[in-house]
Amino acid sequence: MDDIDRAILSHLGQDARMSVAVLARRLKLARSTVQARLERLETSGAIAGYTLRLGEAARLTRIRATCLLTIEPRAQPAILGRLKAIPAVERVHSTSGRVDLLLQLACASTVELDEVLDQIGNLTGVRSSESLVHLSTKFDRAV
Repeated sequence: MDDIDRAILSHLGQDARMSVAVLARRLKLARSTVQARLERLETSGAIAGYTLRLGEAARLTRIRATCLLTIEPRAQPAILGRLKAIPAVERVHSTSGRVDLLLQLACASTVELDEVLDQIGNLTGVRSSESLVHLSTKFDRAV
């Protein structure tokens, strides 16, 4: 991946609906060049898809939290399987450091969040959990 590929990803990260013609104009490249690079980025897996990112107004209806899990050795595959079955679990990251997994949760209410946290804490193989409720998003650079 070179600087042009990174520029393409940066522009699409800001507006995934940007047409190839507009993207080519902004990068001062031929449309066919941009199209070929997009196809290569898609084929290589650098671009996994084009999606919608909800704005703060749409996210206000959801209570978001991060849950930090410490788990038993060799329990991760089974725990991941159970976490996939919980709709409120949006993302799971493995980590280095004092915790093993970092979960991103989204619930409709504090009651639902409390139930989900209890459900996660009661999973076989979970040693401990800590939750952090998100109060607001100050900025979001996620692509």
